[in-house]
Order: sequence, then structure tokens, then C-alpha cells
Amino acid sequence: MFTGIVQDVGTIESLASREGDLVIGIRPNALDTKLVELGDSIAVAGVCLTAVSIESGCLSFDVSKETLSRTLIGSWQPGDGVNLELAMSAQDRFGGHLVSGHVDGWATLIESEASARSTRMRFSGSRKVADFIAEKGSVTLDGVSLTVNGVTDSQAAVMFDVNLVPHTLSVTTLGRLTTEDSVHLEVDMVARYLKRMQECS
Repeated sequence: MFTGIVQDVGTIESLASREGDLVIGIRPNALDTKLVELGDSIAVAGVCLTAVSIESGCLSFDVSKETLSRTLIGSWQPGDGVNLELAMSAQDRFGGHLVSGHVDGWATLIESEASARSTRMRFSGSRKVADFIAEKGSVTLDGVSLTVNGVTDSQAAVMFDVNLVPHTLSVTTLGRLTTEDSVHLEVDMVARYLKRMQECS
């Protein structure tokens, strides 16, 4: 379990195909790899992955065919930056919201504009997630916990706005986004279960 509070931006060092799966190597920038043990779960751009190797300050992860089919990982390249967050412990501060690391799809940046010292970004997502996105609710984009400021529905998609303060822009990869870039989207976990309960009632 994670909270959507990014702890570091790592750099992808390697991607290697292995029998239909993928092995990725990521070098953290500030995250102390001594805090990581083999088998630990780490949110990598919002995707929960398991550390399978820790060598010379570099973390390696196996990415299954299933995960590749549901994420943007297959489009990553060496040199790309990725948000990193260690799984929370019982002693951690709960700074964001409940994040599982099981992404529901992706969202595409359609416009960005300054809003005082912050940046307001508008994303477009699939209609299948529309029921889970609400104004002043929570959403996770590439592993970053954010508050939804507004929602607009259409027959083809759902558009939603988030506001990023200067700190978030500087310590995550979201500050590097340009129009038409896509990010991993995870809807609020509570909203997901409430929707399921309504369907079963």
C-alpha cells in the first residue's frame, strides 16, 4: 500500500525482454537503496512492482506480460525519469490517500496553464473511469496523489483538472509533461469499492 507521496525520481538505466516479460533497471537519485530488501513493493510511476535485484545502487524489477498490457511501461526508454515511492509502514505519516499501485488505465494531458504560482492541468481519461472521478475527490497520476478540481463528461471521455503546486512540479515527473503526454491513472480506492457495492445491490 502507498500514499501517493513521491519520495524520489529515478532514472531508467536498462530494459531487457525476457521470455515475453520485461526486466527494468532503475537508478534512484536520492532514495537510499539500503532501505530496500529483495521482494519489497515499490511504486514505479504509480505501478506496484517487486524489487528482484539490488546491485551497485540500481534496482531491478520484473514486469509481467499482464502488467505490460495494462500500463505504459512498454513505451519507456533508458534515461526516462520515473516517480518512486516505497510501500508505507505502520509508522509513516499518511500524507496522501490510499493508493494500491494497481493502475486503472492512463490519462492524457490536453492542456496546461499557469494559475498564480501553481499549474492547472487538464487530463482526458477513458469513459470507463468516469464514475470514479469526482470534484474534490482523489486521483493518482504516475504515482502522485492529487485532488480533482473539476470534472467534465462527454460521450467519449472524461476530462478532469488538477492543480500542481511548485513543490510537486519540482519533485515529481509531472513538471516535465507536455501536451499529449500520457500518465498512469489510478482512481480512488474507496470510490472503486463503492461503485462495486452499488452494482451488486
